Amino acid sequence: MHPRVEKVAARLRELSVEGAVRELPEPAPSAATAAAQLGCEVGAIANSLLFASVAAEGAEPRPLLVLTSGAHRVDTAHVAALIGAAAVRRADPDFVRAATGQPIGGVAPVGHPSPVRTLVDTWLARHPVVWAAAGHPHTVFPTSFAELVRITGGEAVDVVPGPDEGGEARR
Repeated sequence: MHPRVEKVAARLRELSVEGAVRELPEPAPSAATAAAQLGCEVGAIANSLLFASVAAEGAEPRPLLVLTSGAHRVDTAHVAALIGAAAVRRADPDFVRAATGQPIGGVAPVGHPSPVRTLVDTWLARHPVVWAAAGHPHTVFPTSFAELVRITGGEAVDVVPGPDEGGEARR
């Protein structure tokens, strides 16, 4: 097992997560490729997206992890409003690795060098089993919405605005 994956697996055991890390035959850099390999709906994939959150203009960016349903695209303006930030921007690979110790395409919800503020998309609750990355683009683990919130200390939110908030109606 890759050292990053072993670190994530150890943290999952510490947190009493029952689902074991599973190695996929091919990399899963997107929710669609992960879902195809796992034989599940794309919405059951917990995309781990790291953003740079800026509290105020000119402030130092802080990492923000958004665990969103693979069926969604994160509305960064909506997320910024939810957390009271001036801006939320997609992080570059160096920022992602510095904040998580993991590469884009394999960012796990846990196992980071220090805690990262985390938002968990409430739409993941629609799936009894949710698949999350495990520190490498070839690895995932099964979990649930409630367990993701618990193990990350995350905040359950709608990462896409609903129709009453100026967003499109959801499926």
